[in-house]
Amino acid sequence: MTPAYIGRFAPSPTGPLHAGSLVAALASWLDARAQQGRWLVRIEDVDRPRCVAGADELILRQLAACGLHPDETPRWQSARETAYAAALAALVASGAAYPCGCTRRDIEGALAARGIAHARFGERPYPGTCRAGLQGRPARAWRFRTGAGIVSWHDRRLGTRAQDVAREVGDFVLRRADGLWAYQLAVVVDDAAQRITDVVRGEDLADNTPRQILLQRALGVPTPRYLHTPLVLGADGHKLSKQNGAQALDLADPLAALRAAAAVLSLPPSRAGTLGEWLAEAVVAWAGMMRPPEPRSPE
Repeated sequence: MTPAYIGRFAPSPTGPLHAGSLVAALASWLDARAQQGRWLVRIEDVDRPRCVAGADELILRQLAACGLHPDETPRWQSARETAYAAALAALVASGAAYPCGCTRRDIEGALAARGIAHARFGERPYPGTCRAGLQGRPARAWRFRTGAGIVSWHDRRLGTRAQDVAREVGDFVLRRADGLWAYQLAVVVDDAAQRITDVVRGEDLADNTPRQILLQRALGVPTPRYLHTPLVLGADGHKLSKQNGAQALDLADPLAALRAAAAVLSLPPSRAGTLGEWLAEAVVAWAGMMRPPEPRSPE
């Protein structure tokens, strides 16, 4: 039996929502509503140094002003430390994770010795220095032991995608040297705990999907379906973000903000005059544009 659709929007509280983040929020909400599913909100605040005080509550107010109400009380990742520790312990016990004593300088030196100067999206693949042991150094971080081979997956918008994670990323971090949990582990644990069937998020996160699939397989949890949305670009041609001057959504006119987000998603224009009418029309339009998601493959 195919599980009922459960989707989610998972913002990081590093500031208020802007035009780019509203695109992902609206798309995930529309996809859930078009499938008569549930839509959840999760505040991804594991990277505490980057979080801004009060941004989480502001984001929830912005979503509410746009008529995007979650079907359950939002969750905060900062309350999930025990679950992440249990997942890491399971990975260590199975041999899928190991301690790493490398500093950033150590990694740079090892890569330079191999003549590796550049890597995908600015990431430099970990050279596997600590795979066979710490060699007398103290553990600083914990890494996932990535196996050889291509990870392929289907994106509902982008089509078939593939990545050689071992070559392009290497053994990626699960718990950082500063003690904070890495995004990759936290998102996989939380998606499984909330029984997420469909992940709808920005295209900039598509490159994370193969790593998350590897973790899902190692932890024995289902792999959701994925849909990555178009990005809103800033004046510099890069993804709109607070770093390149993205402005907070104007809560005085949420319908105008939603219309702009809908245009990025290629939804047809609507003359609806109220928020409720506009959202109802947008759900119908989304359902007409997007094929229903295929059943997930059994894990």
